[in-house]
Amino acid sequence: MQPTHPELTLSRARLDEWQRIADWAAEEQWNPGLRDVHGFHPTDPEGFFVGRTGGQLVSAVSVVNYSARFAFLGYYLVHPEHRGRGLGLRTWQGAFPHAGARVVGLDAVPAQTATYRRSGFHSQYENVRYAGRPALSGPPHPDVHPVGPEHLDALAAYDARCFPAERASFVRRWLTAEGHHAHVYLREGEVAGYGVLRPARAGRRVGPLFADSREGAEALLDALAAHLGPEEELWIDVPEPRAEAVESATARGLTPRSVTTRMYTDPAQPPHLERVYGVTSLELG
Repeated sequence: MQPTHPELTLSRARLDEWQRIADWAAEEQWNPGLRDVHGFHPTDPEGFFVGRTGGQLVSAVSVVNYSARFAFLGYYLVHPEHRGRGLGLRTWQGAFPHAGARVVGLDAVPAQTATYRRSGFHSQYENVRYAGRPALSGPPHPDVHPVGPEHLDALAAYDARCFPAERASFVRRWLTAEGHHAHVYLREGEVAGYGVLRPARAGRRVGPLFADSREGAEALLDALAAHLGPEEELWIDVPEPRAEAVESATARGLTPRSVTTRMYTDPAQPPHLERVYGVTSLELG
C-alpha cells in the first residue's frame, strides 16, 4: 500500500502484529479477551491495518468485511506517544475503502461519537458494559448443554438470525477456542440460544449471549457464570434498548462500568436486537 501521510506508511497487519494492537487496547482499559486476536484476524486477514513511522507501529484500525453487504470497524487506535499529529485520521482514510460499498458498523466511545458522525455514521443505540460477581439464580437448567461438535452447524445458522451477516467460520472458531466455554439452550432439540464465556485481561467476558427468550438467556448466563473462578468478575456488553437484557444483568448484581454507541453508515440498518442479551464483541460486532 502507498503511504497516506508524509510520516505514515500503512500496511496489512500480520497476526503477531495485531497481538500488539490488542495490548494497546488493554492499556486503554478495553479488556480484550486473551484469545480474541486468534478469533478475529482470520475473519478477514486483509482488513487489519497498521500505520508506521520510521518502522515503528503507531496506529491501527480494523475494517472487517463479513459479507458483500456488511463490514464492522474496530480497534481505531493511535499509540499515546504519537497522538495529535493526524496519524489516526490518515490511517482511517487509508483503511476505510476496504469496506467498499458495504454498510459499516462500529461501537464508539463517547468522546468519538461526534467524529464518527462527521464521517457519515449514524447513532442507533447504546451498549452498556456491566461487570461484577454474578449471583446465580439456582441449579443448572436442564435445557442448557455444553456445546459439542454436533451443535456447530446449527449454532452457525442460529447466529445468522442474530447478526447482520452470516459468519459461520468465525462462530466455529469462537465456540471452540482454547479457554472458551460455550453453552447451547435447546428446546425440543432445536437451538433456542447460545452463549460464550472467554478469559479476558480482567475476569471473563460473555459474548455473545443470544436467546429466543429471557428464560433461555438467564439459564445460559448462569451456566457460563458457573465457570468463574472464586475472585473473577464477569463482563458483558448489553444493548440498552433490550430492557429484559438489562434486567437480567442487574438482577444478578452486575453494575454499569462504561458505555459505547452502536453506529452504522446506513441510518436504516436493522438493529438485529430481538435475541441479543449480550454483544459478541465491541471490536467485531
